[in-house]
Amino acid sequence: MGAPAETADWVSRFADDVITEAERRKPGKPVVCASGISPSGPVHLGNLREIMTPHLVADEIKRRGVACEHIVSWDDYDRFRKVPAGVPGVDPSWSEHIGKPLTSVPDPCGDGTHASWAEHFKEPLIAALGEMGIEFRGISQTEMYTSGAYREQVLFAMRHRGEIDAVLAQYRTKAKPKKQSQKPLDEAEVAAAEGSGAADEDDGSTGGGAYYPYKPYCTACDKDFTTVTSYDDETTELHYTCGACGHEETVLLSEFDRGKLVWKVDWPMRWAREGVVFEPSGVDHSSPGSSFQVGGQLVGIFGGQQPIGPMYAFVGISGMAKMSSSRGGVPTPSDALEIMEPALLRWLYARRRPNQSFKIAFDQEIQRTYDEWDKLAAKVADGSALPGDVAAYTRASSTAAGPLPATPRPLPYRMLASVTDVTAGHDDQTLRILSEIDPADPLKSLDEARPRLDKAERWIQTQVDADARTQVRETPDAELLATLDDTQRESLRLLAAGLDDHWSLDGLTSLVYAVPKMQAGLDPQAKASTPELKTAQRGFFALLYRLLVGKDTGPRLPTLLLAVGADRVRKLIDA
Repeated sequence: MGAPAETADWVSRFADDVITEAERRKPGKPVVCASGISPSGPVHLGNLREIMTPHLVADEIKRRGVACEHIVSWDDYDRFRKVPAGVPGVDPSWSEHIGKPLTSVPDPCGDGTHASWAEHFKEPLIAALGEMGIEFRGISQTEMYTSGAYREQVLFAMRHRGEIDAVLAQYRTKAKPKKQSQKPLDEAEVAAAEGSGAADEDDGSTGGGAYYPYKPYCTACDKDFTTVTSYDDETTELHYTCGACGHEETVLLSEFDRGKLVWKVDWPMRWAREGVVFEPSGVDHSSPGSSFQVGGQLVGIFGGQQPIGPMYAFVGISGMAKMSSSRGGVPTPSDALEIMEPALLRWLYARRRPNQSFKIAFDQEIQRTYDEWDKLAAKVADGSALPGDVAAYTRASSTAAGPLPATPRPLPYRMLASVTDVTAGHDDQTLRILSEIDPADPLKSLDEARPRLDKAERWIQTQVDADARTQVRETPDAELLATLDDTQRESLRLLAAGLDDHWSLDGLTSLVYAVPKMQAGLDPQAKASTPELKTAQRGFFALLYRLLVGKDTGPRLPTLLLAVGADRVRKLIDA
């Protein structure tokens, strides 16, 4: 049942453990892997690890022919904790909604596009997961609680509140808990929601008096600034008061569905109810006394067992600080998929063990990342890749349901970016250039280069500053040309003379390196390299960039020459 030792990777090892554990718990039943996402703001690429880790394990289990389900709990019944910065249409006045369920807070778009704040942030993530080939069953916690689906579990938790309180008491500090506020909170006061479920780590403690693991949403103001003052196990009569609006009432918990178990109790309850065997957690939920650790002790009260759950490390972005979904302006999976093919994004998560942190490049490093991916693809194709790398590549480019869509002709990303930079996305010009890269096998349609071409173009448009983009000169730089010495003029003549015979990407690559060699009296094909030759090549390249684009650097010269066109190159370098 397990993966062969020579092909085992972290995903296979977890799959082995999960299958064994599932058989021990409930033989013959489908394996359940789980994720939890709170749509309190943009669901960013750090949150994606919460979904990708169980997805990869569940997918491996399915590949082995074992029934498996990946559930994603949408923690959309969490409270609106703070007004996030950077969300269009949202200003400090939205603090009036603090304390409401995320599904009761209006859509920030304000045009009725989405039913609520939660749906506004769920929709783009669901679309991105579909594009990435991630299959799952979504569970709305709003629907579960308000429909009464959890009523039995809620009543059970209230009957066993003494046992629950005894477990939680072992981890509480002596400091008095801060009173919940209706005011917007500073960043320093709120932990970033990075991992499974909500990050406020609420256990229901009031700092004194009776303990209740349930918190109602006030029926008058729909907020959770409520305090349960009494509860009767026999009648299920629950009395609460609201600190936000002053409302108080007595309800029958056996009929009342406007509230939820506090987070540290809610999570283990769900493990038991869903029979979860595998669920990871972020580092913020794995420290002593945090929800995953405490949940492991509480889940037994509900008749369940704690899932196998690796801690996963944070995901960063090149040049950005640690991401927080409570903050605006952080890249989401949708943002990444604008500039990356789904397989590449999947690979970034598949190749790293969950406890390894890594960064996703939105800057120039994305070109190097694509180079690595293409080199791996070539090694997989010729059989020279290492087993672990083959496994990561396979998991990235396909799922148990089949291969993901791929670019038919995956030309180098950096070249596509350079071409679309020069052509400003003009299709006819782009096709002309790309068709000349390999005259023996010319590109016949831009569709052959898509979607990678579109991703590269989008990267240029959204991630490269306008002043850093390539603008080919319209007219020759007469002033510079007038200052050239004989050696420089000769180098330009040699280049111009060789353009027609070398008009392909490989040919032009050879030509631009050959010119300084010929001037040094060396064989153009010679492999020899001396400090003097390297200096001459750098000087020649800089001269070409200044004459063609008015800068000392730019796209790779062979690509730039193809993009500019032979006739226009001759015009701009004619000395």
